[in-house]
Amino acid sequence: MSCHEIEALRLGLMNVLGVGDQHARDHAEKELEGHLEGPIEALVEAESLTAIERHLDAALVDLEEEVAEMDRDDPEYDYTRGRLLEVRNAERAIKRLRVQSESIVDGLGEAHDTLHEIFPTEE
Repeated sequence: MSCHEIEALRLGLMNVLGVGDQHARDHAEKELEGHLEGPIEALVEAESLTAIERHLDAALVDLEEEVAEMDRDDPEYDYTRGRLLEVRNAERAIKRLRVQSESIVDGLGEAHDTLHEIFPTEE
């Protein structure tokens, strides 16, 4: 059993955030061997939050379809539903990250404006 979506998301976030933990990267890449296609591959290669959001949404759709097609008596059913819940949680976390990042950018703009109000420049 493997959480391909979560491992791919970790790798994508490592790209976006510039995290260089080679041990974590090696572990995630090993987990994903043979599964690098579609949204999973796109998540691994993501280089922006926008790309991560788009590819995570596609991975979530694929996972929802997988759960919908499973028989509830399948031994993998509960685990797959658990994966679905965790990917939805990850999607919410990425949205929070985007909102927080946008807030930081806005705050820096306000700080810049305040500095110019206090210390006007002559042009």
